[in-house]
Amino acid sequence: MGEEVIEVKIGVSGAGNIGATLARKLVACGHEVKLANSKGPESLQNLVSEIGAHAVTKEEAVSEVGVVILSIPFPKYPDLKQTLKNVPEKVVVIDTSNYYPGRDGAIIEVDDGKPVNVWVSEQFSRPVIKAWNAVLAATLADNRQPTGSSTRIGLHVAGDDTHAEAVAQDLVEDTGFIALAAGSLEDSWRQQPGTPAYCTELTLPELKMALEAADKVRAPQNRDALIAKFMVPGSQFTDEQIVATNRARTA
Repeated sequence: MGEEVIEVKIGVSGAGNIGATLARKLVACGHEVKLANSKGPESLQNLVSEIGAHAVTKEEAVSEVGVVILSIPFPKYPDLKQTLKNVPEKVVVIDTSNYYPGRDGAIIEVDDGKPVNVWVSEQFSRPVIKAWNAVLAATLADNRQPTGSSTRIGLHVAGDDTHAEAVAQDLVEDTGFIALAAGSLEDSWRQQPGTPAYCTELTLPELKMALEAADKVRAPQNRDALIAKFMVPGSQFTDEQIVATNRARTA
């Protein structure tokens, strides 16, 4: 995967740090990318002119594409059900989101143990693939390494559809990382905030061990403790410090 790029038509919904970075990198790889946000195409003209994507409405972003990448604020996900209603089943839907109850509002089913992306799939009434959720935007933007590099950072991909998961893995590789099939959506809690595999910049062997070491009970506790630390008024963390703090807390 990732050595020969096969062009894919991709719609990216969300032009924040992750969405915009993915659009930029995927265009650079040779993919055709449509980019949408909540403010409308006019607000994206400078960005798309710079990176070579197409600014569209949120409805156009999911039309006539092979892949849809969702990178919007988590509380907005239920609002996408109508937008995705008529998207063909063969279209691969990739979710990059993360759940933080202090930020997003509590979701009882998730707090009671339902994996986030099982819940997301239920909101859309269709399966999704989980990818790019456990990487800092700066890491995604700047830490691309060539195929075969021993220090290439691993990123996990979870899903219940073998074909869709393979498509997502190829795209992860295209963005400069090594993709790891991380199991089903039921297992995708292993790559959520508060786990050893979340935003810790690991090589493939390290990532495999981190996924195995994940603790479902400790993960929410770690998540809440870390976000409280990072959000202390006046505090500033470099990306390296964030990664180091994540590693220390979840070890």
